[in-house]
Amino acid sequence: MRPIIPISLVLTAATLGGAMVHKTQAAQPLPLFTEAERKALVEFWNAPGRYTVEVAPVAPGKPGPWAVRLTPEGSTWFLAYQRAVAGGKKIPPSQVVKGGVPEWESWIEAKIAWDKFQAQKLADAANGTTQVAVVPKGPAPLPPQATSPSYPGSAPAALLSAVGNPPAAFQSAVTPLQYTVRFDENDEPYVYRDNVRFDKDRFAYYRFARGVVSYGKRVKDIPENELTVLFNEAGFSPTERKCFSQVSALEGGFETTQTYDTGYVSVGFIQFVTMADGSGEQDLCKALALEKKENPAAFQQDFRQFGLDIQTDRTLTVIDPVTGAELSGKEAVDKIIEDKRLTAIWQRAGRRSAAYRVAQIKQAKASYWPENDPITVTLADGTKLAGKVGDVVKSEAGLATLLDRKINTGNIRPFVDVIAKTMIANKLTNLADVAKYEKPIVTELAYRRSFLDEPTLGQPPAPPKPKATQTARGGRFDLFGWLKDLLR
Repeated sequence: MRPIIPISLVLTAATLGGAMVHKTQAAQPLPLFTEAERKALVEFWNAPGRYTVEVAPVAPGKPGPWAVRLTPEGSTWFLAYQRAVAGGKKIPPSQVVKGGVPEWESWIEAKIAWDKFQAQKLADAANGTTQVAVVPKGPAPLPPQATSPSYPGSAPAALLSAVGNPPAAFQSAVTPLQYTVRFDENDEPYVYRDNVRFDKDRFAYYRFARGVVSYGKRVKDIPENELTVLFNEAGFSPTERKCFSQVSALEGGFETTQTYDTGYVSVGFIQFVTMADGSGEQDLCKALALEKKENPAAFQQDFRQFGLDIQTDRTLTVIDPVTGAELSGKEAVDKIIEDKRLTAIWQRAGRRSAAYRVAQIKQAKASYWPENDPITVTLADGTKLAGKVGDVVKSEAGLATLLDRKINTGNIRPFVDVIAKTMIANKLTNLADVAKYEKPIVTELAYRRSFLDEPTLGQPPAPPKPKATQTARGGRFDLFGWLKDLLR
């Protein structure tokens, strides 16, 4: 493989009829690859055996390649429904919101059952399966015909008003494809399957049927001495390392790569994302920029030599493996989802590159570590108290709880509301006293899991017990009032 070396380009103004004309138009990103480099990349990626696409092999016991899957359109509608029922509150992806109006739930469940049945009929027909069993000895009764669920009928008007029109089908018959990428003849192939299968009929974050996911080795499965070197090089304290290791168990490993959900391209041990635009504001692009700045030689080996780079403003840029076109921003993101050769670049780097792993760890701390985040708490009388998260949350379990929220939702917004409520309920006037109530605060803020029962993390102390007060009436001790106060 020939090395690829960046070059600088000089822009010239457009000419018209021999005269210099300056046109007003949106600024276009500077090309990062020369024509020779683009041709070399197309030649590399289209070498025999480099990339294969085929119908996914059929698992033993399965009748054929056709299968039933949740539709991206259905998943999108379920997210809108979830937000309507939850009042806009963000729900962890692992949870499914049910409830709301009973009439809505009945119709949704009926439509799910109907769509799955219809999709399964199509898949069975496409796979050539029948409902009549082949019996080798003597006559036998035919297996019972599958009973069709009732047609759900029209959707409730209030549901349509609150959520919008559902798609034609929540489930459909599909043929998953398998993609195999090889960087080198002696390298382990990278294998992906699209049309990802979900255990939950109402999974709300599926967006791309051709998207894939590959988890690879989880952080918890990486040898301890190897992790120690990485986190030490990234400048992590023991507390920071323990918290990130716990939360990353809910996300993935350094090589985890996912292209099917609302993050568009999601990569790494805490799942950095590109979102739709692949702009420099996204944390995945920041992690790339960090590696490129601190270890350009490693960045060349990990990304650029395969046609993936970032602009000076950190906008994601790729070379289309088929045409050699240079694509940036949204076009680059779309191409990574479409072409698994570009998907595999991320996983290869996460699997093999210490420099890229360190960049992930450093960017994770810069973007998500909550301890020094500023907070302003407003009390009932309008008093504003300024401080930082670490003034209230001091335990590892508490910091991991806020870290989980910040990584998955992008903020810890409910934190100040819970503090204000705690201060009012306990008649507190400063943040130092609130720290004594860290445990109930953290309990209320738990998101994807509770870290208060994790034995490897330091835990907050129990909160103070309410003080019993004597109640005087007419200058005499009131026994019943004292008991009432004691039992509050």
